[in-house]
Amino acid sequence: MTTEPATAQPSAAPQAPLGPVILAADGVTKTFTTPDGRALPVLDDVSFALHEGEIVALLGKSGSGKSTLLRCIAGLIPPSAGTVTYRGAVLNGANPGVAMVFQSFALLPWLTVQQNVELAMQAREVPEEARRDKALRAIDLIGLDGFESAYPKELSGGMRQRVGFARALSVEPDALLMDEPFSALDVLTAANLRGELTRLWEGHDFPVKAVLIVTHNIEEAVQLADRILVLSSNPGRIRAELPCRIPRPRDRHDPRFEQLVDTVYGILTGREEAAAQAATEVVPGAPAATPADQPLPEVSAGGLSGLLEILAAKGGEEGLAELADDLSFEVDDLLPLVDAAVMLGLAQVHDAQLSITEVGREFALADIDTSKKLFGELISERAPLIKAIMRALRATADGTLREGFFLDLLRRGFSADEARRQLDIAIDWGRYGELFEYDAETGQLVLGSDAAKLGG
Repeated sequence: MTTEPATAQPSAAPQAPLGPVILAADGVTKTFTTPDGRALPVLDDVSFALHEGEIVALLGKSGSGKSTLLRCIAGLIPPSAGTVTYRGAVLNGANPGVAMVFQSFALLPWLTVQQNVELAMQAREVPEEARRDKALRAIDLIGLDGFESAYPKELSGGMRQRVGFARALSVEPDALLMDEPFSALDVLTAANLRGELTRLWEGHDFPVKAVLIVTHNIEEAVQLADRILVLSSNPGRIRAELPCRIPRPRDRHDPRFEQLVDTVYGILTGREEAAAQAATEVVPGAPAATPADQPLPEVSAGGLSGLLEILAAKGGEEGLAELADDLSFEVDDLLPLVDAAVMLGLAQVHDAQLSITEVGREFALADIDTSKKLFGELISERAPLIKAIMRALRATADGTLREGFFLDLLRRGFSADEARRQLDIAIDWGRYGELFEYDAETGQLVLGSDAAKLGG
């Protein structure tokens, strides 16, 4: 059964009427096949429309399928089920009405700035003279006038990304698609480019009718978008649709801005996985959470300990946005730490407030040996991948298994890269909790001498 996405509306001016639909996804589902032939669902029944005159952000954590969805919309990969339409016509190949800006800049190093910008028009067989004129206009619009003959190696990261924007704008697409376009840049450069993009959008000479941006950065989404679509993970579904009608330019200290950030935080940390786990605890016979259902957040034990120590020093409770501000973090940087704390029962989240539990306070205030012992107990009980590793090691005669065994199992629910990351996190956690060791030379996991005493 498909649930209706949640909505939230901060106080603001009335919404302007939406223009015609440019792009639409209808029931888009995408499933990949793992090397051992198993189905790996990435998107499930995603539907939304992009209208003329709006910027829409696709916001989600790792595993939400947001980049895959963008590629389906661009016509670079086909959906496994459902349809993507452009101006009402079903796509059966590359989308003719869009241009893309990538995270990695995607410039050809042997071409000049102008040649890189002209590249997209060459693919569309634009005549040479028109191609030159359009490229120069786009270069001037994006603030690179004077760098037409420069090569990418001569440019800073921010300037190289400007070339990517100019190349996309030169073809005057109906919709500009952006895949994490600022994530490879330093904080100040990214903020500057976001501000310039906003000013161009608010101006009258921006050659684009709509923008669709993929991001994992909550504040970036609130800064730029008229609507935010929040995706859940594994597989990706639209979990919430949030309008943002705060007048531009937007101030991150505006109470309406902070309210919307808090709302998104609440959605992303009110985890579907946690709800599923709670259900298995009260429904007899329900299946236990698997490593794919509840992946390990990408944090270290030391980072988790630091978060809980800070939370304990603040009296045991703090707003997530306020905590991020105090630590000079981007607000989304805290999410993996919060996920890990909630998974292990060290903290709870309610209405964007993070509060420490009794066991969390005990962990934060304990000496190093006690905290390591407690961490080992918690992960062996509450982290599905750690539990699976412990069960497998105990089942062998000598308490050892090669890492390939676990990677093969993980690839049933993760891509090869994600499987490697999950195992690396598990090794880091297991070593800290003294549950098992890892021999890098042989690639073996070895059961710790005291680990047999823990349940699992």
